[in-house]
Amino acid sequence: MMMCREATRLMSLKQDRALTFRESTALRFHLSMCGACRTCARQFDLLHKIGRHHPDIPRASNDKGGRHGSH
Repeated sequence: MMMCREATRLMSLKQDRALTFRESTALRFHLSMCGACRTCARQFDLLHKIGRHHPDIPRASNDKGGRHGSH
């Protein structure tokens, strides 16, 4: 069973690259049982969205303006 610390690390990593099938499956399983991490995942997604659309925040060099991976 994945611990919340690892789930948080994967949520952060997911903002930068597509997760592997194994990472994605483990994270989805953890999120299905952990309300605190589901809240954290929504916050990560919101911060990523805000950062992408805010004109004063420079994009990472690998960001082409879209979401990373197939999330």
